[in-house]
Amino acid sequence: MKKEKAFIFDLDGVIVDTAKYHFLAWRNLANSLGFEFTEAHNELLKGVSRVESLEILLKIGNVELTDDEKQTLLVKKNTEYLQYVNKMTADEILPGINELLNFLDQNTIKYALGSASKNAPLILEKVGLLNRFTAIVDGNDVSKAKPDPEVFLIGAQKLNTKPEDCIVVEDAIAGVEAANAANMLSIGIGDAEVLKEADYILSNTTGFTKDFIQKILN
Repeated sequence: MKKEKAFIFDLDGVIVDTAKYHFLAWRNLANSLGFEFTEAHNELLKGVSRVESLEILLKIGNVELTDDEKQTLLVKKNTEYLQYVNKMTADEILPGINELLNFLDQNTIKYALGSASKNAPLILEKVGLLNRFTAIVDGNDVSKAKPDPEVFLIGAQKLNTKPEDCIVVEDAIAGVEAANAANMLSIGIGDAEVLKEADYILSNTTGFTKDFIQKILN
């Protein structure tokens, strides 16, 4: 097993599933503006920044607002989302992730978080994982969104590992594209058709068996 390898994890859909809380907050916001926001609409917001997400939402509802009104809504949405986040517990860590992190720890393999979320440290703290990551790169550290590789390149730097020795775990196509652009090995979690550009695809996080991990490490 090559010890110099390192992992970089996306957060939502990989470590925990906070997408449901984003959906509830966006849906309530849309309802307050007088239109319906569905789970199909919510797919359009995957891997997109908060500001861009609001623009998509307003387009769906055919609503025009001033910049000040948009700012007020962004604060309102985030406040509601954080109310959900503050109630999170370790039970919300996705299946197989604790076992994977334990395996990496036992084999002294470093791992970092590479997420667009500015709430990433809070979420990790709530589920009891904050102190386990060697490094955390979140929305406060990056200026370019995925598919730009910036988030993962900063992660490699913080891990003191070459990009080509990093393994990225992602559930969004923009994240897979970012990993590939960074010259890193990409593992997609989810729909094989959507994530077909990934080097490896697992339908869900339970696919992280010891055999699979050892295969990608060698």
